[in-house]
Amino acid sequence: MVDLFFYGTLRHVPLLELVLGRARTGLDISEASLADHGVYAVRDQIFPLIVQASGEVATGLLVRGLTPADLAALDFYEGGFDYALRPITVRLSSGEEAAAQVYFPAPGQWQPTGAWDLEAWIAQSGAVTLRAAEEVMAYQGRMTAEQMRKSLPSIRRRASAWLMAQSGSEDPAHDLSQDVQIENHKRAYVNFFAMEEMDLRFRRYDGTMSPSVNRGVALVGRASVVLPYDPVRDQVLLVEQFRAATFIAGEKRPWMWEPVAGLIDLGETPEQAAYREAVEEAGVTISHLEKVTQGYPSSGASGEFVYIFVGVADLSDIRGGGGVAGENEDLRSEILSFDALMQGIDDHRYQDMPLITAALWLSRHRERLRAQLR
Repeated sequence: MVDLFFYGTLRHVPLLELVLGRARTGLDISEASLADHGVYAVRDQIFPLIVQASGEVATGLLVRGLTPADLAALDFYEGGFDYALRPITVRLSSGEEAAAQVYFPAPGQWQPTGAWDLEAWIAQSGAVTLRAAEEVMAYQGRMTAEQMRKSLPSIRRRASAWLMAQSGSEDPAHDLSQDVQIENHKRAYVNFFAMEEMDLRFRRYDGTMSPSVNRGVALVGRASVVLPYDPVRDQVLLVEQFRAATFIAGEKRPWMWEPVAGLIDLGETPEQAAYREAVEEAGVTISHLEKVTQGYPSSGASGEFVYIFVGVADLSDIRGGGGVAGENEDLRSEILSFDALMQGIDDHRYQDMPLITAALWLSRHRERLRAQLR
């Protein structure tokens, strides 16, 4: 049995229960503190770290009697954040001292910023962390903590996307608690993208339930797409890049002409992602965005949800672009007239559906955008 002190996100008992796979009623939990240590937020992350700090006190929870199975689950979860156990002595609210262990970060791994607050973290990041932890823990025993660490940014993006989908209004014509029955849910694959499968039944239009069907979905997250348009010069900018997905699908032209596009990072709005991606991929500063539409581009196979914009810009002023080298992006751009773009649509030159959607929207709103300059 092992006694552990939790100072950070695992002080949030629902997260601790999820990671351990059991309810708090079976846990021996006490409030405790660790002298000469402080808990700080981590720059550009949504979890804290503990550091030695003379005169400060780190408050947290002491959980006693954790089993080898509990420790294995915690090692898998915390290992993904590059934390390791160290022995310490904590003080309980009764004044009693107790020996325990605590997860410390690897030296130099993270940069501390200001003091970390549990309640503020729960309000801002608790829900996305819980959802991400569900995916992480589904792979315990199938992947190593080091392997999962590589997927954490993508897992958090998918968690955020799931919460955004859940925040939408319900369909008044269907009660999901009655009209969809999940018999089995399998997280089959995780990397940059993920694949999940379900055996389920759904209510048919005659009122009966369907037979059990097995369905899989590729989960990506949410993405922003922006077609830069210069109304003064009546020109658009497209980017071309190699797309492994189309190559794997058998496409003989896997270098695709597209608008600027990218996944929405944790904490970003679709609009913020569109502005950022325009700079990163094309070196273009968008002055303002025109919303085209939003939705699922391939609802039969993918859970990706895209926000499509036309971005008004000055295409005579391009600085940089080409993508992010650390993400293995390699792009080139092309500026062409609106007429050339529409001719390409008519000639079926382009195969990217968000591009086609944005181009057709622009054909309906181009005169309004140009008239605003007069």
